[in-house]
Amino acid sequence: MKRLFSVIFVILLCTGTVSAETVLSLDSCRNMAIRNNKSLKIAEANAKAASYNKKSAFANYFPTIDVSGGYLYSSREISLLNDNQKSLLPNLGTQMSSPISNYLTQLAAIDPALAAKLAPLASGIGDAMNSVGSSLVDALRTDTKNMWGGIVSITQPIFTGGKIIAYNKITRYAEDIAEKQKDASVKDVVFGVDEAYWQVVSLVQKKQLAEEYLRLVDTLQFNVEALIEEGVATKSDGLTVAVKQNEAEITLTKVTDGLALSRMLLAQMCGMPVNAKFKLEDEENVSLAETSGNTAEINMDEVFSNREEIQSLDIASKIYENKRRVELSAMLPNIALVGSYSFSNPNILNGFDKSVGGLFNVGVVLRVPIFHTADLFKVKAAKTQSDIAKLTMEDAKEKIELQVNQAAFKLNEAYKKLRMTAKNMEKAEENLQNANVGFAEGVLTASNVMEAQTAWLQAKSELLDAKIDARLCDIYLSKALGKMSY
Repeated sequence: MKRLFSVIFVILLCTGTVSAETVLSLDSCRNMAIRNNKSLKIAEANAKAASYNKKSAFANYFPTIDVSGGYLYSSREISLLNDNQKSLLPNLGTQMSSPISNYLTQLAAIDPALAAKLAPLASGIGDAMNSVGSSLVDALRTDTKNMWGGIVSITQPIFTGGKIIAYNKITRYAEDIAEKQKDASVKDVVFGVDEAYWQVVSLVQKKQLAEEYLRLVDTLQFNVEALIEEGVATKSDGLTVAVKQNEAEITLTKVTDGLALSRMLLAQMCGMPVNAKFKLEDEENVSLAETSGNTAEINMDEVFSNREEIQSLDIASKIYENKRRVELSAMLPNIALVGSYSFSNPNILNGFDKSVGGLFNVGVVLRVPIFHTADLFKVKAAKTQSDIAKLTMEDAKEKIELQVNQAAFKLNEAYKKLRMTAKNMEKAEENLQNANVGFAEGVLTASNVMEAQTAWLQAKSELLDAKIDARLCDIYLSKALGKMSY
């Protein structure tokens, strides 16, 4: 009883492991690819950078505040007096002693008693004037060997020739282009996943077809060997069937290898390990669901409005138009309101005193360009780039119209081929059935059966290719129309 429970447990465990194999739908493959694709992450980062650039351009409407400072050491200080003045002032009293003596001599001739009283005073005046001169030289020293200072300024643009407005439009358009490019990248990823998905489905069903064909050949080989033993068939018939059997095995090997590589590609696109084990939701569905194949009247204006390439080129032409305005702004006046607070040590506002002193300034700055030939050519170059963008958009519209018409034509042809291959498949199955019956009754040979089997294999393979081709052509047309749903 214990052994029986153990066996049952192992069977349930194995069954659970098999059933737990991941089954992926087309939508789940798309979602995983979108989440894990590096190109999409780069496109998202570009869109985020464009958003930051737009905010940076908008900040130009607001005032800018700057702080700057510095320190300066000089080998000699700034002097308000020349060398001659600095040598004369300390000796001012001495230099005045001769005129004073002459005056006292003249005064002694008039009044000797008064001259005798003023003589000591004259000597004191000379010393005092020498002291005053020395003090004046010291007071006029700037002590500017070590200087430091700074300035805090604020600038508010008032009129810049339309440059700030144009830059804001450019960055906003650049953000729109980044978003369009991200959407286009998403569609490219989805398109690639769809191709890889249906490639895997096609190879899975071709593998099943190759296995079924190999079983048919094996059955024929068994029957031919039995007929050889009975003497009804020859060894040549057996060798011919054996060759077909080897060809069927080689075909099965090639399909198996191709399927393994296609699964690796799909796993890599979905962000899974390349050796991941998974099944696809549609790979067991031998009769693929057919889409309508409807390619009714196509409105190209609607197509152009849906295609990211046209939208991006239209935005690009607007960007170049605003670049022309930016270049034109260099030829227009610029007005800004400026305010600042500057400070220094020594204090230039207080006789170069060793303290910090400063002052406020407010004013308006006007810049008027008079003659700038280079700017004129820059404006013309920007205008030419705008014209180029418009011509590029017209060229892209013509190519997209051709692409849409070709995709619609291919889709119609794919559904015609699908209907024809379906009819061929019915005839091939009927032919194979008749060949098997005729061979069993001895009316037909093994070669007739192999021919019927080969025709059946080719018809079924063509039907499978036609179904996958119809799926892919429908995807191509959806992408060309800009209407991919994901």
